[in-house]
Amino acid sequence: MVRRIRKAAVLGSGVMGGGIAALLASAGIKTLLLDIVPFDLTDEEKNDPKARNRIVQAGFDGIVKSKPSLFMNAKDEKALVQVGNFEDDWDKLAECDWIVEVVVENLKIKQEVLAKVEKVRKADAIVSTNTSGIPLEAMSKELSSEFRQNFMGTHFFNPVRYMKLLELIPGAETKPEVLDFMKDFGERILGKGIVWAKDTPNFIGNRIGVQGMVQAMQLMVEDGMSIPEVDALFGPVLGRPKTAMFKTADLVGLDTLGHVASNTYELVVDDEARETFKVPEFVSQMIEKKMLGNKTKGGFYKKDMTPEWKLIPKVLNPQTMEYEEFERPTFPCLDAAKSAKGLAEKIKAVAYADDKGGKFVWKVLSNGLIYAANRIPEISDTIVEIDNSMKWGYNFTFGPFETWDALGVKESVAKMEAEGMTVPENVKKMLAAGVESFYKFENGIDYYFDFATGEYKAIELSPTIISLKGLKGAGKKVMGNNSVSLVDLEDGVFCVEFHTKMNAINAELVDGMGEALAYVDDNGIGVVIGNQSPGFPGAFSAGGDLAYMLGLAKAGKYADIDAFLARAQGGMMNALYSSFPVVAAPFGMTLGGGCETCLAADKIVAHSELFMGLVEVGVGLIPGGGGCMNTWKKFALSTPPCVKVNDLLPYFMHVFQNIAMAKFSNSAAQARTMGFLGPKDRIVMNRDYLIGEAKKEVLRMVDAGYAPPQKKPIPVLGKSAQGLADQQLFDMLAAGYISEHDALIAKKVAYIIGGGDVRDNSTVDEDYILKLEREAFVSLFKEEKTIARVEHMLATGKPLRN
Repeated sequence: MVRRIRKAAVLGSGVMGGGIAALLASAGIKTLLLDIVPFDLTDEEKNDPKARNRIVQAGFDGIVKSKPSLFMNAKDEKALVQVGNFEDDWDKLAECDWIVEVVVENLKIKQEVLAKVEKVRKADAIVSTNTSGIPLEAMSKELSSEFRQNFMGTHFFNPVRYMKLLELIPGAETKPEVLDFMKDFGERILGKGIVWAKDTPNFIGNRIGVQGMVQAMQLMVEDGMSIPEVDALFGPVLGRPKTAMFKTADLVGLDTLGHVASNTYELVVDDEARETFKVPEFVSQMIEKKMLGNKTKGGFYKKDMTPEWKLIPKVLNPQTMEYEEFERPTFPCLDAAKSAKGLAEKIKAVAYADDKGGKFVWKVLSNGLIYAANRIPEISDTIVEIDNSMKWGYNFTFGPFETWDALGVKESVAKMEAEGMTVPENVKKMLAAGVESFYKFENGIDYYFDFATGEYKAIELSPTIISLKGLKGAGKKVMGNNSVSLVDLEDGVFCVEFHTKMNAINAELVDGMGEALAYVDDNGIGVVIGNQSPGFPGAFSAGGDLAYMLGLAKAGKYADIDAFLARAQGGMMNALYSSFPVVAAPFGMTLGGGCETCLAADKIVAHSELFMGLVEVGVGLIPGGGGCMNTWKKFALSTPPCVKVNDLLPYFMHVFQNIAMAKFSNSAAQARTMGFLGPKDRIVMNRDYLIGEAKKEVLRMVDAGYAPPQKKPIPVLGKSAQGLADQQLFDMLAAGYISEHDALIAKKVAYIIGGGDVRDNSTVDEDYILKLEREAFVSLFKEEKTIARVEHMLATGKPLRN
């Protein structure tokens, strides 16, 4: 039997249920979203379908309005979600291939819901629960063996769209083929990172994550640390999110944190660190007073409005339970970490420091590492599952065992034992055997140390996933420099990989890319342009090297700027008209020059989380690497021959607004509606698959007899385009939506894509528009306000309105 998920059902329309429904719809799956009928209906309302669906409709409306959006393109995807209730629409579950239960965390209620599901589900339907704290065995023990064979746990993390982790929990009787199918479906179709968990309290991510968070709170009280001090220490310097400890708790909600902690405490009676799940008294008071975090506009942090309408950040003082003005703390260990190279060295600089901050970090980290090691094999058979859970579910850069490697296992264990800590036996045995790291990388393969066998094992990857790190480790890098590499993907396909900061496009990268394309022309059949930079959303390329060009502008070297742009444009056009197919594989931030790189490719295979756009206006510039020309060309040459040039006006206004207003997509689906992706471009839900899927597209194009595109004259509107733009800009200036400098830049955009000073309804060649791009770009770098915008962006990472 070939399994497919043609239609799914989500039972429960709360935050998690709604998020799961939105993810399924974003993956193109018809989804039934059900919830209970309100208990307080009047006699008149009992026969009113809208009233009976009031709860589920409110849940659905919430996910439609959510910010950031839970749908990838709500305009299209919300139509895939059908709402209903547990009474009137229950029989529709018989149409579903997967039914996921997301009702309240109450064993009796879950048992009742699953018993009702059993009566209507079709024989091969998979049923799963999103519970995080109730044992699967207890939920399903009264149900038939056939039901239990198709029952399992599928624990998503919130917000569902953005958190990569999906914990899969087999039931005692779940059929292997069901587990295999859901792993493939979760990874390939939903784009999740799969971790196999056991049917233990709160599985892996929350067992480790909540223990670490609550214990840090306990130790904070014990050591007299403040909330801002803890957050300063447990943020990016340790590879943790900017939200650190307490801002993360505010984001999750203190009620949720408290529930998971207390639930775990009740269930893990034999856990040696059970007491570390007791939240401090001040946190209990906050939960009682409904100081729950972002959902109540106040938790550990809040923002007060002054009479002058200025927001003032404040933070809770746990001793007084009053909010105080926030002051950013500093520690010598944090200052030392600034000069450390790489995350591993930063972690060592902080954790081994002798100041108050360093001692606190060591205490929290060392206890957390010991706890994680003691959970094997209780909650997981391998260290990989625990590390991936923390990276994918909590946005850590390093998991616990990767952090331990960064500290140095032998060195850190010696310090633990010197301080009287009980080091786990599995770690002591590893060291006794002469093994001093949990992971190693050899011959292009990542290995982890397996406690059960006492030896290293290769980390298994899906055969669809291509690892650039692995290929380079196996000697497959054929050429490159400090900014770009060419990696052999085998079968005659090569990958041009960027590796500058934020993968920004600089002169060295442009030159290296040209050399790489020449190499492929002699030695290969096609190219993928992509990289695998870490983090979410990550950066395919965040744009051009502003610092480099700013330096040239301040030195008055405008001819050098023009020459750099000409080389960049030439590189883009060489890729477009090369004798072999070029496929771009963008993800995350694909802005400015990164977007231009993709527009010059034959095809784009994009990750679903794609923030793509030509945003140069934000720094006082215009796209100068072929972005204006290629964006207009995508529209102008996509119309049938019978379409007259003056009928292109709607396309002109669309392209003009995209560039002049620095619009960017919030997903790949939205990038398609904006015109950055075409109908033949692909969207992939799992970022790990991108390079492999892009390679497949290269091979398909070669197999189909690839021939490079031919240059064609480009239809333009001419001078009339500028008049149309001027009218719109006049209205926006009058309304105060844009500044004078914004209007100046926008006029240059209209001039370029309109074809300059040519007659109305003319055609021009590509080189002419590219020349207009360069001239406008250089002229804007002579403007003081553009210099100010670029300097502000480099200093703060934020655009300046002037």
